[in-house]
Amino acid sequence: MIVDALKLAVGTLTTVRVPAPGVIDRRVAGGAMVLAPLAAVPLAVVAAVIVYLGELIGLPSFASAALALGAVALGSRGLHLDGLADTADGLGASYDRARALEVMRRGDSGPTGIATLVLVLLVQAGALSGAIAAGHGIAAAALAVIAGRGVLSLCCARGVPSARPEGLGATVAGSVPVWAAAVVFAVLAGSAALMLSWWPVSWWPLSWWRGLIAVGIGYLAASVLLARCVQRLGGVTGDVLGGCVEVSVAAVLLALSF
Repeated sequence: MIVDALKLAVGTLTTVRVPAPGVIDRRVAGGAMVLAPLAAVPLAVVAAVIVYLGELIGLPSFASAALALGAVALGSRGLHLDGLADTADGLGASYDRARALEVMRRGDSGPTGIATLVLVLLVQAGALSGAIAAGHGIAAAALAVIAGRGVLSLCCARGVPSARPEGLGATVAGSVPVWAAAVVFAVLAGSAALMLSWWPVSWWPLSWWRGLIAVGIGYLAASVLLARCVQRLGGVTGDVLGGCVEVSVAAVLLALSF
């Protein structure tokens, strides 16, 4: 089950080619959401390497940040960015649940979705640029990518309904035990605390609690969007999951931007 879950997570969340899972059911889907941070490690490595190379050749920090985030988007097929835009369009379209879900299903991006996408990307790039200037951009890039995928277990925890009877949201909604989602958060927060407390910076020491706060803020941002979508849409969809990932990444980067 674990192998199939990891294959599903990697195959869904990245462009890395892996063999198809032998079985896809709710247990495997839930396991994939729990293992999402592990599946995102290749994307985190790519982002960190780009930031490092940018620093090495003296590239402006904002350019390095934009390139790193662009590479992550390409490495995930733009899946989460598309979800963010569709979620924004749905929430902005109508207070009628059926109408909002229909707008999200269409897949084309309207003014609300485009504006939200641009704003969130600007926040992500600006925040990562600040972290690079502060001397811990490599750690911030890696941590944001991994922690952002960690919120998928929160969004798919038991008790969170699906907005539709079909689709990705229906497959994974409520598939993760609450204790498993809590373990994912604890592991991510602890790892972030260790990473930042050991990270060498030239002029300002990072405290271990910065990692805890960054991951906590990322989860909080995703929780706010998740609660809004459950209230307005009746539950989660694949688009909502993507939107929560991108909002969480932006929040983590903001917390590490100085």
